[in-house]
Amino acid sequence: MNIPFEPHIFGFTINIHMVMEYLAFFIGYRYYKFIRKNSSDSISSKNRLSIILGAIIGGYIGSRFVGFLENPDILINVKSIVHILNAKTIMGGLFGGLLGVEIAKRKIKETHSSGDLFTFPIIIGIFIGRIGCFLSGTNEFTYGSQTTFFTGMNLGDGILRHPLALYELVFLAVLFIILRLIQFKNIHLENGLIFKYFMISYFGFRFLIEFLKPNVFFIGSLSSIQWVCIVCWLYYLKTLIKLFLYANKKIYILRLHYKSLP
Repeated sequence: MNIPFEPHIFGFTINIHMVMEYLAFFIGYRYYKFIRKNSSDSISSKNRLSIILGAIIGGYIGSRFVGFLENPDILINVKSIVHILNAKTIMGGLFGGLLGVEIAKRKIKETHSSGDLFTFPIIIGIFIGRIGCFLSGTNEFTYGSQTTFFTGMNLGDGILRHPLALYELVFLAVLFIILRLIQFKNIHLENGLIFKYFMISYFGFRFLIEFLKPNVFFIGSLSSIQWVCIVCWLYYLKTLIKLFLYANKKIYILRLHYKSLP
């Protein structure tokens, strides 16, 4: 199979990225419905619908806005306006969706955390979407910089590059398993904490992996995606501090344990 993968059916070239994107939305939503049906949801169906609507609107605006920041050449090249309007990124979608949910919850006066129910469907959706990104090769700006590392792949331009989409697929699979284990082992876990762990972990991963992308536009030596990651960390600063203190406590206990060994 060649990358980019462009199958032809009845004389038409199939946009594999778009197909996988729609499939990601469909399967992600069906998985969400399955989880909600088999769990006790403290939020009413009416309020949950308002929250989903807020997430959709916020996600749409956020994905387009950050997509624009990744392509600021619109300021000097008006001909690229169609491409810019179609530009979108999951990072802006996630953080925009988060803000959209918070605004919707304030409007309907919903106080319960709503993120946990969305966490695993979101991971599944991103996973499927990233398969499409990988198969699209250099047709999508999810490829990495040129490399001599053993993972380097020809993604369509004859250059060995970091297959960032594959790296992300591995990360998402591991993150899914870890968060599931945390959820199963901590039945009385604070509501909403699984979603916070997901956001902190995923945005942290994307911050690091951006250094492997051939980014052109930088502000303070960081890409627009990395600045979104920093804003997300600041949003979850209290949770980050708690995680740091918890990890520090565990390390301290382990040190005491090993010192007490004969």
